[in-house]
Amino acid sequence: MNHPHSGSREPIEPVSALVVRFYQRMWNDWDDSCVETTLARDVTFRGSLSQQTVGRDGWRGYRDQIRRSVPDFHNEVLDLISNDNRAAARLRYTGTHLGPLLGIPATGRRFAYSGAAFFTAQDGLITDVWVLGDLNGLKDQLLGASG
Repeated sequence: MNHPHSGSREPIEPVSALVVRFYQRMWNDWDDSCVETTLARDVTFRGSLSQQTVGRDGWRGYRDQIRRSVPDFHNEVLDLISNDNRAAARLRYTGTHLGPLLGIPATGRRFAYSGAAFFTAQDGLITDVWVLGDLNGLKDQLLGASG
């Protein structure tokens, strides 16, 4: 007897939903509970601060470093475009500089800078993230440079 649901899986989540969860829960809410259901075990990640990591724990290390420097770090997705297994997002990052960042000791200054991120997913998990951030704009704000 054939059972239509035997061996069936949950539908694979679209990459756009993964990206939204990545920013909303994993970054903005600092929620570690969905890392395994969002990131592939061997995910490659290049953050907006130009650091590269491999694996979920590598990503967690990067996230925790940011959290120590900017406890209120927030990602705002301004645009999100996706198709099949790829997505691109335009972002605005904000926070308060309360720990060493980019070799600059804590200044207590609020900042906002722009970035773009590119995602690849496979089998319902993010496999690669590549982020570009306006580091010059961020450094200028941290150092109090006028522009």
